[in-house]
Amino acid sequence: MKNLRGACLFGQSGGPTAVINASAAGVFLEAMKHEQITNIYGAEHGIKGILDEKLIDIRQEEIKELEYLKNTPSSALGSVRYKLKPSHVDDTDYKRILEVFKKYDVRYFFYNGGNDSMDTCNKISKYLQSQKYDCNVIGVPKTIDNDLFGTDHCPGYGSAAKYVATSMMELYLDTHVYNTGMITIVEVMGRNAGWLTASASLASIKGLGPDLIYLPEQPFDVDEFVADVMKVAALKENKVLVAISEGIKDKEGRYISEYSSKLERDSFGHALLGGTAMVLAGIISEKTKIKVRPIEFSLLQRCAAHIASGRDIEEAFNAGKMAVKYAVEGHTDQMVAFVRDENSEEYKISYQLLPVELAANTEKKIPDAWIKEGHTGLTDDFYKYALPLIQGASNSPVEDGLPRFARLKKISAKK
Repeated sequence: MKNLRGACLFGQSGGPTAVINASAAGVFLEAMKHEQITNIYGAEHGIKGILDEKLIDIRQEEIKELEYLKNTPSSALGSVRYKLKPSHVDDTDYKRILEVFKKYDVRYFFYNGGNDSMDTCNKISKYLQSQKYDCNVIGVPKTIDNDLFGTDHCPGYGSAAKYVATSMMELYLDTHVYNTGMITIVEVMGRNAGWLTASASLASIKGLGPDLIYLPEQPFDVDEFVADVMKVAALKENKVLVAISEGIKDKEGRYISEYSSKLERDSFGHALLGGTAMVLAGIISEKTKIKVRPIEFSLLQRCAAHIASGRDIEEAFNAGKMAVKYAVEGHTDQMVAFVRDENSEEYKISYQLLPVELAANTEKKIPDAWIKEGHTGLTDDFYKYALPLIQGASNSPVEDGLPRFARLKKISAKK
């Protein structure tokens, strides 16, 4: 553990969320309290901003605008999907990062993101250690997918889950209004873990949830799906509401969305998903004369700050705040993790540290025991887990009847 003096640098990476900027606010506002942090920088577009030396001088921003970040969705500094090669394969990027760190005397580095971002954080931390450059590196968790290993849940998930559950309730009422039948297939984000799709089942607590739900944790069978839908249609006057994850695959491992076209992939090699509901709607249309409507929440579920979970905002802010506190204490090569007190009747968490290499590229999936048979929903254990995470109103500031988001000046850092 080393207590260092120098600048801190913060970057955002991966998909945006409703509360990722709350973590940024936590880092920036807490950093201003510590005299050993001489300057505070933000990297434009994550790791790419460091490589291109596009850094923002956060001390030039108004405190009020930094506070508005708590209720501002998306990535205020800009995000990126850029994969660092292992340093032993190609250390070009690492040398450039070290060059920039030395130039700006960066001694505290915070990277905010999901699995791939923690991989980036881990690689940079290990490289700096190999070069004997003192810099305390802390990962700040984020992902609506909620699949980061080692933390009870991730900032961003509670708000996205609240959006999905609420939208499902509203869709239920909409799709049941006519005296004619309709099969509605709702596609929710989630590549390999079904946490967000599972949140659609929270609507079932109010009697307004999906009849069927399909998660990527289990192989998807098209014939079984058609039979499930037709069974529900026969029982419910042809009115069926289905929630599916974009990442469902058949037993051969092929994405269902690939049934209509070949998938493109991002820089991390991940399939660019979407269109699964459309594919399944086409299949159902061929089997029945019932009206079928596919709905894809797409980007709407990521940054729905208007319905963000108050608890999610608070915890995201605290994650950034605690990252700075731990770093200043001398910790490095870690990620802030949420640990739930399982012995408390009330919901309580603590903010602890986890070696960042354990979170890098490791996915946490929904336990099989939490998934009901017959694709009918999730168990009470899931409800007990997820309900506390969607509590509390966002209390977002409003201006002229519209949300008041942060307006950063983004003045370039000079050296």
